[in-house]
Amino acid sequence: MEICDLLSTECILSTVRATSKKQALQELATHAAKISGQNERAIFDVLLERERLGTTGIGRGVAIPHGKLPGLDRPYGVFAKFEQPIDFEAVDDQTVDMVFLLLAPENAGADHLKALARISRMFRDPEMCKKLRAAKDDSALCKLLLKKSKADAA
Repeated sequence: MEICDLLSTECILSTVRATSKKQALQELATHAAKISGQNERAIFDVLLERERLGTTGIGRGVAIPHGKLPGLDRPYGVFAKFEQPIDFEAVDDQTVDMVFLLLAPENAGADHLKALARISRMFRDPEMCKKLRAAKDDSALCKLLLKKSKADAA
């Protein structure tokens, strides 16, 4: 599974305003509900439940909140940059400024794990993270994310 399979132009948010982890998850759930057709509260609850198991802040300013929902027809992603970094209780205790939300169908199994691995690989690339942080708008972010995905497929 590639990043371009999870994202479209409307799934890219270049300036999310949030001052806390909970507020950030709420903003992401609101947007994910619009693109997936799922209930905003159900998405938010799934994300909160996952965070209770342990932070999805993977370090170096990045978080990958994720969860499974019944009724989804495919995996959905939302990429967002925060206007100001927030405390996400990340494993390295650094604030988070970029997040990739992943929602998968309840029975996704291996596809969910493959998508998480793909997203994690993208964020382990310091050059890609630098470019994502430098991008100024949704369009620039989308081009970067789709370009990276296609390059990895080659």
